[in-house]
This record gives sequence, structure tokens and C-alpha cells, in this order.
Amino acid sequence: MNRTVIIAEAGVNHNGDIELAKKLIDAASNAGVDYVKFQTFKASNLVSKTAIKADYQNTNTGNVKESQLEMLQKLELSENEHYLLIDYCKQKNIKFFSTAFDLLSLDFLKQLGFTLYKIPSGEITNLPYLEKIVNIADEVIISTGMCTMDEIAEAIAVVKQNPHIKITVLHCNTEYPTPFSDVNLLAMHSIKEQFGVDIGYSDHTLGIEVPIAAVALGAKIIEKHFTLDRLLPGPDHAASLEPDELKKMVSAIRHIEQALGTSTKQPSASEKKNIAVARKSLHLKVSKSKGEVINADDIEILRPGDGISPMKIRTVIGKMALIDLPAGHKLIYTDFA
Repeated sequence: MNRTVIIAEAGVNHNGDIELAKKLIDAASNAGVDYVKFQTFKASNLVSKTAIKADYQNTNTGNVKESQLEMLQKLELSENEHYLLIDYCKQKNIKFFSTAFDLLSLDFLKQLGFTLYKIPSGEITNLPYLEKIVNIADEVIISTGMCTMDEIAEAIAVVKQNPHIKITVLHCNTEYPTPFSDVNLLAMHSIKEQFGVDIGYSDHTLGIEVPIAAVALGAKIIEKHFTLDRLLPGPDHAASLEPDELKKMVSAIRHIEQALGTSTKQPSASEKKNIAVARKSLHLKVSKSKGEVINADDIEILRPGDGISPMKIRTVIGKMALIDLPAGHKLIYTDFA
């Protein structure tokens, strides 16, 4: 069975509070995800002083009059806090992961020993960022929110300058929350077919249905934002799962993995016992004496299905009874010749 990698995106939902970040790790660990992911950035290296917030950020922060820089400065994790969270993840038996949003942050993740890197949607057109990834990564996850296929192709071409890097491309829509009509899950198939890469899905819809559907369509990685409470202040809480929902999503994905099975169509172990019960066999409608010929009108097709299959009816018609056979008798091959 192929196991989907599930990344619980804590992102900036810690609100700059290390204790809240630890509670997020607790919730992710309890849900049974593979990774809990944060964001590594220095706000001044990420946005200019004049950069405005996205519409959803304005809405979800109560339309507070602040720049994107001012908002993000409150959401930075210090280097020391990274070490504390990594240690805490080890205690909780969950893998720590983070997305870097600037070049110095990539250097810091390398210092932490990262070999797996996530290219966020906003950096997919950042050539210096991509070139640094080429030099430090063994494995790369590429989010493709806001992308055209040509932009994905350009980014993959850069990353493939290191032919040893394993690439997984996540289909993504960056609206928080994403309207269901804009999800376009079938784009995953186009990405897989055109670029020959593993595919996944980074989800910003409300609820758990879409990531579950993505797994059914072949996603190898699922990334989903989560929070302790959607009513908390901050840009991403409103479009995030709460802990009980995250746990339900993980459980549902694991069920779907089992249900996908293989491409071979055959009776399952659990249903083989139903074959005799649900299918039918050849029975005699009337009694036949030894030496009489069995005609088509003498046969009826009834359950159970542990005798001669109706598919073999022509091997019986016209044969002679070798013994006296009562009406209702379930035929076997030694009854006639």
C-alpha cells in the first residue's frame, strides 16, 4: 500500500507564541500526521515596507491598518525557537518541517540539517531561490499556486539542474479559503503527465473533502493548514482545520489508501465466502430416471452457486442421466454422461 505523506501546516498559526506553537505540535502528533510544518523567514528579507496585505489577510486580521511587513514581523520564529520546536517534535515523535521564504532562511534550514525543502507558491518564480535549492536539496516539494504550466516547467527545469533531486509537485490554489469551484483537482493529472513527477495537493479549502479526494486521485503528499481555534486572530486561522477535523482527515486518508488497493480486479478475501451464496447453479426442475436425456426445459437456475455454473449449461443439455435424479437436485458432473 502506498502511504500518503501528510503535512500538517502550522505555518504562522502560532501567532508568534512559542507555547502556542508547542500546542500545535501536540495536536499534529495526536492526529497522526507525518510532519508538522512551520514557516522560516525574516520579514524584512521577505517583503518591502510598502507591501500590502492580501485581501484574505486583511479580512482575517480584522482589517487592522498595518503593512504586510508589520503583520509578518509579529509572526517570525527566532532561530532559538526553531531549536526548541525541533526538540519538542522529537519528544512528540513527529517530524519537524519548515518552509523558508528567503535565501538566508534557506541557509539556516541547511544548518539545521534539512535535506527536504518546500518551495512555496510565492517563490516558484524566484530564480536565485530556486538555484540555491538546487545546491542544497536532496528532495524538493514544489507548490504551484497561481502558476501556469509554463511557470511550473521553468521551475522544474531549474531544479533538475541537479539530476539527483527527487521532485514532488503539489497542485495548489492560494486563495484562503479556496472556493470549491476553483480547486481544479484534475490539474494534478496534467502535471503528472506533462512533467513525469509525483504529485500532491496543498489545500486551502474549508473542510476535509478535497484533500481526501486528492488522495483518491493519486496525491502522494497532502498539505493542510490547521489551528487550535479558527476564531484566533491571525491571517490563516479562518481557513484552517481544528484539531478534531485534522484527526478525521488523517483517518479518512488512511482509509482511502486501503480502499485504493491495486489495479487488479479479483475477488477479495473478504467476499469469496459470498460467491456460493449470491451466485447460482444448475438444478433439475423435474425428476429424471437413469438413462433419460436432460433437456433445456428440465433445468432451472437457482442459488446456491456451489454447483455447476449456469455459464456451463450447454455442457449439460443433451446428456444422459447415469442415476435416478430427483426434482430439485443440484447437478454435479458425475450425474450424467
